[in-house]
Amino acid sequence: MKRLQYVLLMILVAAPTLVAAADFDADFRDETLRVDYFHTGNAAEEIISLDQMWRQGTWAGSRTHLIDELNLGRYYAKARDAASGELLWSRGFDSYFGEWKTTAQAAAGIRHTYHESALMPYPRRPVIFSLEVRQSDNSLAEIFSLEIDPDDWHIRRDALPGGVTVDRAAVGGDSHRRVDIAIVGDGYTAAETAKFRADVARFAAVMLNHEPYRSLRDHFNIWGVLRPSQESGCDEPSRGVHRNTALGCTFDSLDSERYLLTEDNRTIRNIAAHVPYDVLYIMVNHERYGGGGIYNLFCTFTSDNQWSEYVFLHEFGHSFAGLADEYYSSSTSYNDFYPAGREPNERNITALADPGRLKWRDLVTGGTTVPTPWDKAEYDRMDEAYQLERGNINEKIAELMTSGADAAAAIAAGEELSRSHQAAVDAWFGQNPARKRIGAFEGAGYASTGLYRSQLDCIMFTKGIKPFCAACDRGIREIIARYTE
Repeated sequence: MKRLQYVLLMILVAAPTLVAAADFDADFRDETLRVDYFHTGNAAEEIISLDQMWRQGTWAGSRTHLIDELNLGRYYAKARDAASGELLWSRGFDSYFGEWKTTAQAAAGIRHTYHESALMPYPRRPVIFSLEVRQSDNSLAEIFSLEIDPDDWHIRRDALPGGVTVDRAAVGGDSHRRVDIAIVGDGYTAAETAKFRADVARFAAVMLNHEPYRSLRDHFNIWGVLRPSQESGCDEPSRGVHRNTALGCTFDSLDSERYLLTEDNRTIRNIAAHVPYDVLYIMVNHERYGGGGIYNLFCTFTSDNQWSEYVFLHEFGHSFAGLADEYYSSSTSYNDFYPAGREPNERNITALADPGRLKWRDLVTGGTTVPTPWDKAEYDRMDEAYQLERGNINEKIAELMTSGADAAAAIAAGEELSRSHQAAVDAWFGQNPARKRIGAFEGAGYASTGLYRSQLDCIMFTKGIKPFCAACDRGIREIIARYTE
């Protein structure tokens, strides 16, 4: 039960280098140190300030993979021995602030503050805890440093909040050698507890029946965690909807109508800490299409949309494996999310500066040209027409809802448009000569040109329950091994 709180940093960060178990016992206690801090700034500045530190239950992460050498994430948290300077622990992660700093508002100098947490095993001796951020050349630069004495009386030991129910949807084995997933509910009232449990069971089955998770299903434990909300659903500010929910999830995050996130980090951590977890899902009791996923932070999805199962798998690819979006035409709030001239660290996209050194070159289908032709212009024509119509319908829905009018017909039209367009795209892919090839297909990472994906289609590219591409599949398996070896 206490172990969950300690995986917090596991969520903020992913796995890494082998260190002998004896080293863990020499350097750490089987407890968790949670460091809460505020992350403030804009595109040109970042300021970190300490909030509070917490001594919590059993360390839920690996006792052998302590140093993160995956080189994923725009940030790294690290702990060094204060006396010797030896690196004892590290984790890479992305953050809500890291996305904020790429927006037009941040570029205009507007500051915003986010609450964040890092979890690490509890040190036996004083350590230097630090946070680093990537620079334009992809190197890491320190932006915060703090010496932490494990005997400091300022470190809190509060009990967990009450009123939380826990269910176990899948049992793989010992948490120290399994990937523990917590599905935390938002927008479920006390009267909807049974629905929450049924939804957890349903989505656990979706995941464990989809490759590569299906082949490795005994590597996972899946938990459901719920603190009931006062109201069902979640906020939809641009549609005039506001709900009082346990986690405060909201559409319109970063002013993107379908982006569903929450900024209430402290509440999330306190509720999730009732179970051991390495990865955090937030399941929102809603029928609208949307979600979000941030590497080693959390991912969100809604329970009752026609695309909910797809979103559940897609967003987990971001938050668990650090996979990039492979689509490039849907609108986002990001600007230059992948700066020109820099090779993305994500395993599933590339800038292809040197085709001969393609990061998944060993997977390329024999005889396939790199870059790989795929009739991109025709796809772009179909998608451009869809995006225009979709945008018009979304504007109409918002207009109707904010005026108090009935928007049911417009919402239904939007869902049918989404379904019919994806059916047409899937049929087009099915006739494409490159559909079974692994190569380098231009268009990925929110960029129509200059970034490439490994296959024609993938669950990280278009909607639907479909396979991960070869590069994604390998990246996911790499992360699973880090938690379970």
